[in-house]
Amino acid sequence: MVKQLPTAPTQANSDPNPNPNPKRKARSNKPSSLNPNWVQLQSKLRLHSKPEPAVDTILGKRKERPSSDSELTTGLNPLSDDTSLTKVLAIDCEMVGVGFEGSKSALARVTLVNIWGNVVYDEYVRPVEHIVDYRTRISGIRPKHMKIAKEFWAVQERVAELIKGRIIVGHALHHDLKALLLSHPKKDTRDTSEYDPLRRGAKKRALKDLAAEILSVKIQQKEHCPVEDARAAMYIYNKHKKEWEKSLKDQFRQKNKLGHKKKKKLGADSNSDAFELLT
Repeated sequence: MVKQLPTAPTQANSDPNPNPNPKRKARSNKPSSLNPNWVQLQSKLRLHSKPEPAVDTILGKRKERPSSDSELTTGLNPLSDDTSLTKVLAIDCEMVGVGFEGSKSALARVTLVNIWGNVVYDEYVRPVEHIVDYRTRISGIRPKHMKIAKEFWAVQERVAELIKGRIIVGHALHHDLKALLLSHPKKDTRDTSEYDPLRRGAKKRALKDLAAEILSVKIQQKEHCPVEDARAAMYIYNKHKKEWEKSLKDQFRQKNKLGHKKKKKLGADSNSDAFELLT
């Protein structure tokens, strides 16, 4: 009896994915032993990868973006409980409309705060002329405030006493001084609307914009508060005080230097003229 020899398995049955080149090893999707850092690399990638934000699929609804205003706080508080009259005071005034159709501004409230932001003087003022427009939307002044208001001349006298010999800080100070019918030495005024580093080129900036940028605080959202505005001006000044005072000293020094040179020149010219007359 002849035994039937077993036939060699066909290529199709033995290897469903034949390798045409037996000398080269087939690639594998699994990390090979030749790449020991593979697992470590993948774990690092998973660790540092950020999950995709969830997308709202409701039709017509837009994804909200964070606003820079959300990072701002509201209100300014005193930095200390010291209510003394410091060498530097900040001032702010609120006006009402008088005259024809209320087009002329008149003082209705004045506030002074010290370097710590504490109120040292705050009074409502009864204008000399009849009030036509209270400008409440901005000034916050109402008819009821006039019942407790002081006469203009009394307030003016007191403010003049308080600021005499002191540095005053404010925003657009010429408006406040004009409303008070007062003047103040230029060397003792610090106006946040005039200080060059706080301006945008030749353009003056609003106090609320400076407060938002420098103090990260929102002010003047509705009616203006002279206490808050005076504090804002003072705190902005405090932030720039060192550079501000140095620049003023340099300006005065340069001005005095030019003045001395001019006097010397005038003196030399007069001596020359006198010598010519003698000869």
